[in-house]
Amino acid sequence: MEAQGIAVAEAVGLPYSLKRVRDKGALRLVLARLQLYVSPERLLRSVASNEPLAPPWPHLIISIGRRSVPIALALKQLAKASGAKVFALHIQNPKVPKHRFDLIAAPVHDGYTGDNVINTFGAVHSVTPQHLADAVQSFAARIDPLPRPRIAVLLGGESQAFSFPPDHAAAFGTTLAEAARDSGGSLLVTPSRRTLPESLRTLTAAITGVPHFVWDGTGENPYFAFLASADAIVVTEDSVNMVTEAAGTGKPVYVQRLKGNSRRLHHFHALMRERGATRPFAGKIESWSYAPINDTELVASAIRRALGLETSG
Repeated sequence: MEAQGIAVAEAVGLPYSLKRVRDKGALRLVLARLQLYVSPERLLRSVASNEPLAPPWPHLIISIGRRSVPIALALKQLAKASGAKVFALHIQNPKVPKHRFDLIAAPVHDGYTGDNVINTFGAVHSVTPQHLADAVQSFAARIDPLPRPRIAVLLGGESQAFSFPPDHAAAFGTTLAEAARDSGGSLLVTPSRRTLPESLRTLTAAITGVPHFVWDGTGENPYFAFLASADAIVVTEDSVNMVTEAAGTGKPVYVQRLKGNSRRLHHFHALMRERGATRPFAGKIESWSYAPINDTELVASAIRRALGLETSG
């Protein structure tokens, strides 16, 4: 979620600071939608933040995640009371009346609409040609010797809807190794925080016979370098973010099934297939093209117009 907020902030082009916030004390027991009835001053006293939530107030507040909603609205209310004008954007469905925010950016597969809602195709993200070009330089020595086609593998893991146990990871690794051998290529594998360590170990063991680069979680994450260097990308189905970021490259994206199911993500994946960006992973690597998917600038442009930083024309 944090990456989505940063992506919009960078696209808007204003200097920004990142506030990592969480409820503390009794506030943790109060539902986010009920926190709206707590006075802003009292609410913020019960919020822990890596940086002070105090004046000077910003011109723009970007919030993401349900728990951040009352905090963002409390900041806006205090700023308004002081005479400051603050524009508030929330990313995803805030689960509160729409009018409380100036703008909401929600993915189209959520079916959430309104006059102040911009529907994005998947998640907002920061996959741009410049970002990819910058990222690949740090890992050129490890990636350049690997044969093409290079297949980037973006691993998710455990969530409320899906699981990625070691036996499933081993079978997936075997299929990936066969795809690399059949194509004469190599594998670039990066896990996420939700990937079980044992699942990563079993997958890694299954691909030992083919050229590969597996990030072990230490040092800089080569995630964007892998996207930049890949000829095709395989992503586990549990992450809207990772699939949309992969589709931001315009490269062939394959989706790997996991154990579990989600109606919301099923709709998302159907839309991505209709857009021509993704196909189910069946162990074969092909080539196709489509327009890269990135609606971040759509959201950023609306914010800049509202702040008077660009004209509507």
